[in-house]
Amino acid sequence: MNMIELKQVSRRYGAVEALAPLDFSVKQGEFVTLLGPSGSGKTTLLNLIAGMVSPSSGQIFVRGVDITNAPPSSRGLGMVFQNYALMPHMTVFDNIAFPLHVRKMPKEEIRRKVKDVLDMVRLPDIAARKPKELSGGQQQRVSLARCIVYNPALILLDEPLGALDKKLREQMQLEIRRLHAQLGITMLNVTHDQDEALSMSDRIVLMNQGRIEQVATPDELYRSPRTAFAASFIGAANLISGTVQDNAGEHTVVSTPLGLLPATMRSGAVSRGAAVKLLVRPESVRMTCALHSPDVDTASGLRHAGMLEDSITLGSVVRHHVRLACDMQIVVQQQGNRRQITQERGAPVLLDWLPEDCQIILQD
Repeated sequence: MNMIELKQVSRRYGAVEALAPLDFSVKQGEFVTLLGPSGSGKTTLLNLIAGMVSPSSGQIFVRGVDITNAPPSSRGLGMVFQNYALMPHMTVFDNIAFPLHVRKMPKEEIRRKVKDVLDMVRLPDIAARKPKELSGGQQQRVSLARCIVYNPALILLDEPLGALDKKLREQMQLEIRRLHAQLGITMLNVTHDQDEALSMSDRIVLMNQGRIEQVATPDELYRSPRTAFAASFIGAANLISGTVQDNAGEHTVVSTPLGLLPATMRSGAVSRGAAVKLLVRPESVRMTCALHSPDVDTASGLRHAGMLEDSITLGSVVRHHVRLACDMQIVVQQQGNRRQITQERGAPVLLDWLPEDCQIILQD
């Protein structure tokens, strides 16, 4: 069953089309993330579902009921904001109890529900504190507790971790996933952080310029992006422009500035002469020292000579930036605990990758 369904929903602000007409759905119990750069339309889409703005066209359904023109208060949704939106003059208890008071619940039931939800978010001893006495992570947990306490059918998360530092953000990602699994509540999250989307989501809706670019699981989106935008937005990517030369064999042969490259089409088909991009992820590129392989023939196009421009250590991985003879830059990623071939700038190196790791993407 679909918890949310949008049918040809759009939003315009005068002559500006913030959101092109789109169809979109979220199944009951799913954790779905709207991901994209600033101005992609993800927050507009969330606000349309929340009822903060009205669509210019289309219909919005929650559990099969048309809520397109319903006020926000009657939609049965909870919302968690980046700035927590806690009332500073109230205690934690009163902040969490507020939506229950609005629903005129008995005091004893309110006390029980607030205690239960504070235990659930692992903050059992802070009911008497004010928001200013809490850390950012504690405030965000209280904001989540305020949503959970009245058991909404759907929780909307508007960049909920954006104000937290990296370590705390990663901790809260796990916490939100735990609560989602424990409660089974449908959650729709908005973020521009690729790592957050990949680690938390059942599915990701990638948005770009007011349109949906691709809907996929995190693994599908990373391994089989449909467009060059999707490939470059999700993780590091080497993109090589080319034209299909031959598609009759086991691998499609593409003419590129590096020569003829064998590549793989993950789905669909591509015709000869088609303009394409080749995606090679940095972790799929092998780098060897050219000085140790002086007799290697690079004319075949399977190995590519270049010069190491820089090596950057990123914790457990090292990223090498290599300039090829055709003036193209290729990024290579290696595990930092492996013995490095060389990290000296200007060193001659050879690069190669498997045809299975060279994916064909149609031009945007």
